[in-house]
Amino acid sequence: MSSAAPLSKELGYTVAEVGERPWGRWTVLDSGTGYCIKRIEVLPGHRLSLQYHHHRLEEWSVISGTGRVFVGADWRMISPGAHVQIPRMVHHRLENDGTELLVILELQRGTICDEADIVRLEDDYSR
Repeated sequence: MSSAAPLSKELGYTVAEVGERPWGRWTVLDSGTGYCIKRIEVLPGHRLSLQYHHHRLEEWSVISGTGRVFVGADWRMISPGAHVQIPRMVHHRLENDGTELLVILELQRGTICDEADIVRLEDDYSR
């Protein structure tokens, strides 16, 4: 784990950075050249945008809660211990259809790990 000192913004994210969103929040746990690790919390009844990325792949590990994930053309139920791989350029969405907070760890790997690499196709919050 990196120290709490912020890394260069050229890397995209800084350690301990928090993003509050209408669906919940994310916190950067570690970040460096070519990768970022986030804790993502999705509120019950909410979901992330349907999206894809040009420059990175993502891997999600479910820590707590239950929900559904869409990857490519398929929906899949997820619960603690589930692992989801999302290749670069593949459409995906995370949804909390349960009654508890859904918590995942997200590993981003690629040439650009940054909010600017999100291409939203559908978004419940008009972003």
